[in-house]
Amino acid sequence: MGTWNSRGLRGSALEDFINLSNEKYHASGLGLIQKIPTPIKPIHIDKETRHITLAYFDQKSTVDYIGVVQGIPVCFDAKETAVDTFPLQNIHPHQIKFMSDFEKQQGIAFIILYFSSRDEFYYIPFCDIIYFWDRGQNGGRKSFTYDEVDKNYRIHSSKGVLVHYLETLQRDIMSR
Repeated sequence: MGTWNSRGLRGSALEDFINLSNEKYHASGLGLIQKIPTPIKPIHIDKETRHITLAYFDQKSTVDYIGVVQGIPVCFDAKETAVDTFPLQNIHPHQIKFMSDFEKQQGIAFIILYFSSRDEFYYIPFCDIIYFWDRGQNGGRKSFTYDEVDKNYRIHSSKGVLVHYLETLQRDIMSR
């Protein structure tokens, strides 16, 4: 179990970009997407400031974001890699199960993956995630590469939205 001190700010810039994008979507009436906080169990609280100084993740979280876009339920996780390979160990079995169950309920599950060395964002549809996951579970490669990512799902900044993933979400919906 990791501590909040050492992991609390991981990926925060990516999440900030997505949060700003979600605020724009909400202000425009396009969707309502909420960041799901990871539940923590405080271990030490500073008595003077009443700030948590040490905590542990209390339970497994599901995904980073959940909401609705024009009547369509969506859930997704935000991931980042500094290299051209994304290790599947960064997606946990309980997240795969949640996304699978979400899709069975007619929702759309995906990952927004940021290749920081390339400064490129990609929408990874659940069908691709599960393909890579199953391949790894069946003795194959336990990661996927930049070259394996469908470049039709590249996310661009557009219309004042930093991570304008609604266009790629629409592409995913149309391909089903």
